[in-house]
Amino acid sequence: MQKTEIVIAGDTPGIEWRLPVLRFAGKDPSAPKTYIQAALHAGELPGVAALHFFIPVLEQAEGNGEILGDITIVPKANPIGAAQYLYGALQGRFEQGGRVNFNRDFPLAPLSEREALTSQPHTRLATDQLKRHLLSMAIAADVVLDLHCDDESVIYAYLHQDFWPAATDLAESFGLHSVFLSDGTSSAFEDAVTHAWRNADLGHRKNWYDDRISLTMEFRGQRDVHADMAKTDAEGIMSFLRRRGVVAGAPSRNEPFSGAVAGLDYVQMVNAPVGGTVLFEKDVGEKVKSGERLAVIVNVPGDPSRDVVIASPVDGDIVTRVQHRFVRPTDNLMKIASRELSRTPRKPGGGLED
Repeated sequence: MQKTEIVIAGDTPGIEWRLPVLRFAGKDPSAPKTYIQAALHAGELPGVAALHFFIPVLEQAEGNGEILGDITIVPKANPIGAAQYLYGALQGRFEQGGRVNFNRDFPLAPLSEREALTSQPHTRLATDQLKRHLLSMAIAADVVLDLHCDDESVIYAYLHQDFWPAATDLAESFGLHSVFLSDGTSSAFEDAVTHAWRNADLGHRKNWYDDRISLTMEFRGQRDVHADMAKTDAEGIMSFLRRRGVVAGAPSRNEPFSGAVAGLDYVQMVNAPVGGTVLFEKDVGEKVKSGERLAVIVNVPGDPSRDVVIASPVDGDIVTRVQHRFVRPTDNLMKIASRELSRTPRKPGGGLED
């Protein structure tokens, strides 16, 4: 394993950020190359915990001569966000200077412009430098895993619709509950990678997506940072890389997948019609029927006549739930994977939320 650091110049004199990068050299030049990062949203740590247990296993595989394709790992991908605290609370989702989501506004560049992504860093703000370095490393790979988590959720993944159903091996390796299929129109990291691949010479490939995958893995909720879960997720990563021919050997996890598969336009965003205290009646992972009660919002404490019942708009699977229990009007409460078109239009930019 080779350890290096990428130095990112800060926006003010005397400040710089350091981004640790781990590289494992593969012995088969024809094997798929892999890029893995965690905590692009700096406060989302289940992926960091998974990599903590995965890296020693990968070192053992390296010692056994099992690594076939080059593997690059960025265990904590956002040192800028990790330093943003406000009144004791980590603010790792949005960059405070420009209020932009750290997983938005990635450059949409063709693969041929990879080297230009990181040129002239002195002309760019630190966050832009960071995004360009991450993207430059990722688009050179064939397998890209961006490890995130949600507020409260099952384990699920976002990936471009063209990767399905070939990505069933991903679902079987991790025991996914659900899969969300995107159309690749956003500026999130995952979609910036596929944009680069889609705008490149096909080479030996018949289709741009052959033998490739770029995805966002949602490792459950923000509080699901536990050693046993992390070890299981690390085993999932290794099983997936073995299936893809990046690491030699048989996968140790093979969980038949029968979960929900939904395009983003079929993900129901259940939002709060009023503000107040949320009393959830359904948990993530549960199946619900149209009209079934999901929650009650206490709008005026002490006056039950002012309670607002939230009912499911569709039949489907509850994938996520907000972790906060006080909400404002329009705040998201749940995401439900369904077979019906969503009644809430997607936000500009192609994502489900900011």
